[in-house]
Amino acid sequence: MSALRNYVDKIKPTFSKGGKLGFLESTFDAFETFLFVPNTTTSHGVHIRDCNDMKRTMSVVIFALLPALFFGFYNTGYQHFLSQGVTPEFGASLWFGFLAVLPLIVVSYVVGLGIEFMFAQLRGHEVNEGFLVTGLLIPMIMPVDVPLWMVALGTAFAVVFGKEVFGGTGMNIINPALMARAFVFFAYTPSMSGAKVWIAGMTSGQGVIDGFSGATALENLAKDGTLGFSPMDAFLGFIPGSIGETSTLAILIGAAILLFTGIASWRTMISVFVGGLAMGYVFELTGVTTYPAWWHLIIGGFAFGAVFMATDPVTSAQTNKGKYIVGFMTGAIAIMIRVVNPAYPEGMMLSILFMNMLAPLIDYFVVEANISRRKKRVKLAK
Repeated sequence: MSALRNYVDKIKPTFSKGGKLGFLESTFDAFETFLFVPNTTTSHGVHIRDCNDMKRTMSVVIFALLPALFFGFYNTGYQHFLSQGVTPEFGASLWFGFLAVLPLIVVSYVVGLGIEFMFAQLRGHEVNEGFLVTGLLIPMIMPVDVPLWMVALGTAFAVVFGKEVFGGTGMNIINPALMARAFVFFAYTPSMSGAKVWIAGMTSGQGVIDGFSGATALENLAKDGTLGFSPMDAFLGFIPGSIGETSTLAILIGAAILLFTGIASWRTMISVFVGGLAMGYVFELTGVTTYPAWWHLIIGGFAFGAVFMATDPVTSAQTNKGKYIVGFMTGAIAIMIRVVNPAYPEGMMLSILFMNMLAPLIDYFVVEANISRRKKRVKLAK
């Protein structure tokens, strides 16, 4: 590691201002700070310093995503071999899924980071670190058979119109990964819905056996009020769905990592589940639905959205009370969309995007309420 540090220090003047390749200073800084903790510190005001910069924080989030990603590899192959009438083997399923999902990840990172680097160079700013996570989230919330050019177009749209027009990472008001999915969903709906898109090879008709539908649990639930799978299979993730969203167990492992490291807010995360469960019970008790309310928590993108999307520190609420409110409303609205709108069985994406827009307003009223209470206390003291 010291040899690499010495080499980086040796070539750094070339990429600094006044150097031969000084116009690539932002690009060089991005690679240097990815390899090593920056040696710059704040010089004014009072600050609490530790070893965790933004890149290290993003690295923890990526580590938390790995259980869901690796299971997504396996489940992609598992569902493919089931559709072919072949008994899925662990190694073969994992390898098939890896080869099927890898191109989506590569396209997402190449397009997204390419745009990030371009904007950094044009502005003369440092490269934003946020896309380290966004670039992995985008393919994980997509169907495995989505065309690569759609992933590229959705990623480009999300980075440009979801982040850069607002000033880059930390300035965006909407989750970029969800914006990419929303763009592809509404622009190219047939490639993001229906039974065939969730299973690798079904859209090309690779000898799918009779009787294998490929429908997701959400589609079955919206159609006839049944999962079509056992609740245990739904919880473990052996069902069709987006690459990283099927296994609630793997997602909860990631949640434990985020909560243990303090990266994600437990207030937001738990409130989403409480809100979803409460709304589910309202529909169940009023007779609108005939299935258990908790089914909603283990199917579709509910758990993934609650753990990795709703807790986004940039687009979620900043106040503690606001986190409870935003989280609860996110979960409740998601279930409301699922039940009330038969044409759109998955409501988590729209719910989170809607609450992204409301979060600043909720924080405003929470702060104003605190100010009002303090003023009243001052008057009483006098």
